[in-house]
Amino acid sequence: MTGEHFDSLETRSQDEREADLFRRLPGLVAHAAANAEGWERHLAGVNPETLTSRSALAHLPVIRKPELLEAQAEMPPFGGFVAGEPASFGRVFLSPGPLFEPQGEGADPWNGARALFAAGFRRGDIVHNTFSYHLTPGGFILDHGARALGCAVFPAGVGNTEMQLEAISRLRPTGYTGTPDYLKVLLDKGDEAGMDVSSITKGLVSGGALFPSLRAEYAERGVTVRQCYAVAELGVIAYETAIDEGMVVNEEYIVEIVRPGTGDPVPDGEVGEIVVTGFNRTYPMIRLGTGDLSAVVSGASPCGRTNMRLKGWLGRADQRTKIKGMFVDPKQVAEIIRRHPEIAKARLIVERSGEQDVMRLRYESNAEDSGLGAAIADTLRDITKLKGAVERVTPGTLPNDGKVIADERKYD
Repeated sequence: MTGEHFDSLETRSQDEREADLFRRLPGLVAHAAANAEGWERHLAGVNPETLTSRSALAHLPVIRKPELLEAQAEMPPFGGFVAGEPASFGRVFLSPGPLFEPQGEGADPWNGARALFAAGFRRGDIVHNTFSYHLTPGGFILDHGARALGCAVFPAGVGNTEMQLEAISRLRPTGYTGTPDYLKVLLDKGDEAGMDVSSITKGLVSGGALFPSLRAEYAERGVTVRQCYAVAELGVIAYETAIDEGMVVNEEYIVEIVRPGTGDPVPDGEVGEIVVTGFNRTYPMIRLGTGDLSAVVSGASPCGRTNMRLKGWLGRADQRTKIKGMFVDPKQVAEIIRRHPEIAKARLIVERSGEQDVMRLRYESNAEDSGLGAAIADTLRDITKLKGAVERVTPGTLPNDGKVIADERKYD
């Protein structure tokens, strides 16, 4: 961890990297099938010894979160997809879905240290971590990465902004980790309260898009912010090293871009679904379809790292949408409609306002309001855990395009 790179793995040739990954892959698959009943079923008929190339890997079935959810419902708690005993993973989390997930082995089980290093974090930094430590692994992903890097972590979590500002003014952390929007909340509230939060000069964000205007605002305030792409099942898959240069894939993953709804890789540059294979032996993931869209950036990164680069997050392959760091699923909109029979049709619209995500539920109904809108707003908050506006429209107003969640945020 000296100089510009975390280690020599980041600058090895692509041929060396591919040879190393596909030397390790057969052992991972054999281990998963031998120690986890779910993987044994999912990979039935697969000979691990043949998995020595990307073309061979592409013949394996993609597994997606709905299948994991179904398996866990049939065989709780893990659906047969964990290849270790509780002593090997220490913590169990409950991610949206709900999906139970073990932590995995090692000091940095989600591979966050490499991304933090690329964002400028170094040994001895104090990190103000605002990802949630409640139920999900969110807060722990970069917490473990920062401590593995040699940083101290203040586990701020979400909310209690006034107390967080007090902590920042006294602890003087140099780094921020959390969602892109919440850093602005802290900086703005700090200015309003006359509290010194200028110690924060760098940030690594995830859980939402870092819009160019917000990045520029942070830069004007003396904070250099990078973003990473992470999922609860695997950890930090890719990370930024320089603005507008894409996200470098983490060294512990095999990443493919496939045509949505299939397992077929697409040509470099074509947008498709991110599919990832990770080498965590406790919680192996073999061709996990993330549901997120991206594309491969051609050429080598100017930063000197030689791994594949992604264009970043380009939307969802389905309508499941991340809002303020939380996923909202079409099934949740359906549940709102079920609870309010007066609703004939509904559409959740996601937008940006004042550099923050906002959402509003437009619904068709012949019923007079008489408190219906307020009741729907309460249900919306209860189901999604997020606040949103509610708007009644005349029947026939909403588009007939099958969408129940419309992401109208601009990413350019």
